[in-house]
Amino acid sequence: MTMTNQGPDLPVAIIGAGPIGLAAAANLVERGLTPIIFEAGDRVGAAIRNWGHIRLFSPWEHNIDPASRRLLGSTGWSEPVPTALPSGAELVDRYLEPLAAIPAINTALHTSSRVTAVSRDGMDKTHSRNRDDRPFLIRVTTSDGTVSDHRARAVIDTSGTWAQPNPLGRAGLPAPGEDGARSAGFITEPLPDVNGADRHRFAGKHVLVVGAGHSAANTLIALGQLAKEEPGTRVSWAVRGADASGLYGGGDLDGLPARGQLGTRLRALVEDGHIELHTSFTITSFATTERGLVVTGSTANANVTLTVDLLIPATGFRPNLDIVREIRLDLDPAVEAPRELGPLIDPEFHSCGTVPAHGAKILAHPEKDFYIAGMKSYGRAPTFLLATGYEQVRSIVAALAGDQAAADQVHLELPETGVCSTDLGGSCDASADDDESLNGATASCCAAPEPVLMGIPTGLAHGRTA
Repeated sequence: MTMTNQGPDLPVAIIGAGPIGLAAAANLVERGLTPIIFEAGDRVGAAIRNWGHIRLFSPWEHNIDPASRRLLGSTGWSEPVPTALPSGAELVDRYLEPLAAIPAINTALHTSSRVTAVSRDGMDKTHSRNRDDRPFLIRVTTSDGTVSDHRARAVIDTSGTWAQPNPLGRAGLPAPGEDGARSAGFITEPLPDVNGADRHRFAGKHVLVVGAGHSAANTLIALGQLAKEEPGTRVSWAVRGADASGLYGGGDLDGLPARGQLGTRLRALVEDGHIELHTSFTITSFATTERGLVVTGSTANANVTLTVDLLIPATGFRPNLDIVREIRLDLDPAVEAPRELGPLIDPEFHSCGTVPAHGAKILAHPEKDFYIAGMKSYGRAPTFLLATGYEQVRSIVAALAGDQAAADQVHLELPETGVCSTDLGGSCDASADDDESLNGATASCCAAPEPVLMGIPTGLAHGRTA
């Protein structure tokens, strides 16, 4: 094991080289601070590349960080048409790759470098004396198995949630047999390229999509098209809610036309019989057989068993908190976001269109100069937006640079929209038996106006991010 960065002028460590991580680096460079960036994937935007075939709801003008735009402008970079809607692949190729190629960022970037732990140099979580004066220690494992420790003056964790999909069973737990079904290949990755690279995998098969939101909608529409072209292709859709009407969004009233069209097309596929919808469906068990994957679910009337060839999960993600076990965090007990942010984004109570701009002060933890930003800062909440993340890291970097006035002055302008994003899953896809209070909460969250999504027509959906 090696130890690096022993000098007095330590860098700011960034975990993850997705849009928010690279935006943090751009802000640091602009402020004259030194970043060091650790990306688990072999290239920047690794998570986005998994859904590169998906087109974002929001146009380019909302998907580019201001500091990054300024840095790119000095290189002769040609900015995309502001009103065009990029795909995930275009977001990476036309924005993230050029940004990562800027020398001040490129020299700080370490790919194939997975952060496995963050702590304070020389002390664990239980020690307090002079804690704030000690540098952070970041343990990194590269793809060849090499382990190294790096020291940093601050840490911004933008590692996202893509690698932590929510379980498919009830009560936030894997259903019996779920792990075996995954290892046997019956449960796919989220947002597969149904009509592209993965077409051969789904053609002529019975495919079940589980989840409610834009990730599910994108996948279902692609499968509906496949079913029209490939004989024998059958599509089923299971949601925990009792009524699917709210899942179709605002249609023509949606402030983001591309998202409104998504819901309209999905409704038509269901009503025309191309997609078999199962509501009030909570998965209770999986069994792998020679005939395929047997999925048993409880419904309002009786247990239902579906035998399918493949299951595509669209039930959202959750943060990986294991790597920060030695860091003193203050998290909301419900959504696992920073405590002050949690009540503002909790989908059980929150109207998605009213998330205020927020920065370093809201995102701070008891651990001085440690921040979680981007998708991971929203914990289990599904409504993260790219533009929100850009404002987060602008404020965080200002605070690290000692410009508290700029850090406190947070501002975000987003167009009103007519539907709440549930791309990542969450309470909008909660089972009626999970909590009676969800009935009213779902109506509030999923019908309220919401700002521009980051991406997966998630808001990974996803708007989603690395």
